[in-house]
Parts: sequence; C-alpha cells; structure tokens
Amino acid sequence: MKIAVVILNWNGKKLLEQFLPSVVQNSPEATVYLADNASTDDSISFTSTHFPSVQIIKNEYNFGFAKGYNVALKNVDADIFALVNSDVEVTPNWLQPILETFKNEPKTAIIQPKILDYKRKDYFEYAGAGGGFIDKYGYPFCRGRIFETIEKDQGHYNDNCEIFWASGACFFIRSTVYKELNGFDNDFFAHQEEIDLCWRAINKNYTIKYNGLSTIYHVGGATLNEENPKKTFLNFRNSLLMLTKNLPKEKLFQIIFIRMLLDGIAGIRFLFQGKFAHLFSILKAHFHYYHLINKNLKKRDNFQAKSYFKKNSIVYDYYVTNKHNF
Repeated sequence: MKIAVVILNWNGKKLLEQFLPSVVQNSPEATVYLADNASTDDSISFTSTHFPSVQIIKNEYNFGFAKGYNVALKNVDADIFALVNSDVEVTPNWLQPILETFKNEPKTAIIQPKILDYKRKDYFEYAGAGGGFIDKYGYPFCRGRIFETIEKDQGHYNDNCEIFWASGACFFIRSTVYKELNGFDNDFFAHQEEIDLCWRAINKNYTIKYNGLSTIYHVGGATLNEENPKKTFLNFRNSLLMLTKNLPKEKLFQIIFIRMLLDGIAGIRFLFQGKFAHLFSILKAHFHYYHLINKNLKKRDNFQAKSYFKKNSIVYDYYVTNKHNF
C-alpha cells in the first residue's frame, strides 16, 4: 500500500526543525509531504535544504486545516493519507501496525494511533488520547481524556478497538474514502472537522479504529491554544454545524436546542471567570451558526447513524457524579 505522510504547515519553521527529523527518519515506508498554507517565514526553504526527500506542496492561501488539506491532497497519489500535525514526534515502526490494520480490515476507513503528551510522555495528550467518542449532546471526549482530566498511560489502552472519531493530530484515512466523502468540510476552517468526517464515514457504514500499538507524541495547541478566544469560537460553532449535518432527523431539533442551552451555561461560567472574550466568542459562534444553518441542513445525507453516542451526558457524569476517567 502506498502511504503518504502529509504535514500541513503555516509559519511553522521552528516546529519543523524540532519534529520533521523524527517523521523522515521513522517513515521509510512513506513519501513525506509538506503542505504549506502560504507561509511567510522560510519553512519551505528550510525543508528543501535540510530534507530534500520531502515533497513540497504550496497552497496559494492560508486555507486553515480543513480546506488546506483538501487543496493539498489533490496533489498526492497514495492509497493511505496520514495527516500529521507539525508538532508531532513519531516513534520507530509507528506506521506498521496501522498498515496491518488497513490490510486486514477492508471496512476500516480511518485509524488513529495512541497519542501521548510530548511534554509529559507518560500521559495521554488532550487531542485524541486513546481514541475519540461523543456523548448524546455531541460533546467529544476520549479514552484517556475527559474534559481537563488526563490519564497516565499505563498500557491499559494498548489495544485495537473501534472508536467514533480519530484525532486530526494524526489521522490515517484511505484515499478512496477521503475522496468519496469529499474530504473535510471547508466551512469548518479548523477544529472538529475530523469528527464531522468520521461521522460521515460511519453514516456510510465504514469503521473508525484506534491502534494502540502505534505511538506518537503531540505538543498540542501549537497553532491555537486553549486560551485563544478564536479556538472557543471555532469549537462552539463547528460543534453545532456537525450536529446539524449528522444527527438523526428525529433527534435534531431536541439536541440542538439542549446543546445551545448548555452553551449558554458555559457562557455564564466564562462571565463569572472574567473571560469576557470567550463569552463573546460563544455569542459570535451562535450568530455564525444561524447564518450557516440552511446551508448545512442541505449537506445532510439520507441516512444518519442512530447508535452514535454514549447514552449519558458526559457533562452530567463529569461535573455532577464526578466520573473523571473513561
């Protein structure tokens, strides 16, 4: 199987200096690409000079994560796309377990490896951890990470199991499935577009897998950290868009209504914390959602998976019953 490791970059020369060596060294099975989102630093010249084996794709603009990959991958010929953040360190033989799963399981369309924290290598990392799920109201959580509670890696997720979503930090997908689903949704720009893509794959009866025999280390927040109001805006808006596109018809109005009420509670929490920019980001997210709602209703498929979620509310479990571990 031809595999392409594609790293999306925007002004990330320092990250490339730190992390590209591990990707090139530990990926002999793959062709490595740098998909550059119109960087204004010298990322491209650095990569060309120090890593001549890496193929360069130059996007005309900074299209963000979703459209950035959609545009770049039109120039990549491979059976498997491995979409890897620029702040990821990979380990020796990280590709082999993934490729084995793809070879042995034709219905498996998307795979995520074990994602550990680069800064605390014996702990899981926020963005993906041991594989992603969502609850009945569309809140994402992971094996190894629920809200701000991060588990220590004790080998308890060294398995190969079915999950609901794979992290965009290190996202393997069959190129045929990527093209069938028209890739990521450009309207998302960044954040939760990988969950939306996974949900659409499930609606087409494909399987999403986690493979704990492959390990990578992720810094996280290198582009937008948790304190950035833009990240709050994108997360709240995109979550509502994703639910609108993918929920079963009979659950759509009820869950969107409850979710918006819960967003309001989150806004009040930001108000009492003095995080006014984040409060306004939620309000802005809702106004953007209203503007895009008709467009996204038209994106719905004829079939939406019905058994997609954890039956309970992860918010209730976490904050009321104090269940903090998966």
